[in-house]
Amino acid sequence: MCSSLLFWIRNRGFILALGILGVILQAGAFSRQASKESGTLAADPWGPDRLIQPEELSRILPNLATGKPLLLHVGIPYLYRNAHIGGSRFVGPAYIPEGIQKLKDEVRRLPLDTEIILYCGCCPWNDCPNTRPAFRTLSELGFKNVRVLYLPHNLQQDWIQKGFPIEKRAGVANQKKD
Repeated sequence: MCSSLLFWIRNRGFILALGILGVILQAGAFSRQASKESGTLAADPWGPDRLIQPEELSRILPNLATGKPLLLHVGIPYLYRNAHIGGSRFVGPAYIPEGIQKLKDEVRRLPLDTEIILYCGCCPWNDCPNTRPAFRTLSELGFKNVRVLYLPHNLQQDWIQKGFPIEKRAGVANQKKD
């Protein structure tokens, strides 16, 4: 009887441990999914309130002519030349020191409360090497009103294919469909 009781306790303990492990793994998966949906990861220098969705940016594009907000492309030159969001200024890739310096030069004379929106669109959001260093740099310089355009896949899929306006070297290439 005693060995049967020990066997039962060991098996129940093992099953209980498996159950607890399952709950922990499920909680981790839920947390990762919530992060994926919100566009933020634990290593991101911004919170969800610092992200702007493509739909929201498309509504304020007419204001860009006044310089408000300032829209900065912090990606690679090839992508900017082929298609970029109209009214944006090219700064360059923020994963290299030259790009960070160009970003600093671009904002040097601006008031620290200037509304700035950064975007790249080179690759999937979690892998982008440009937006995080650009955001960190502006934060370190004291800018308080910086947001990042949330493009979960890339500019092509999350902006261009949705019909939002772009410019190419020759001018406006696409108008938003009504």
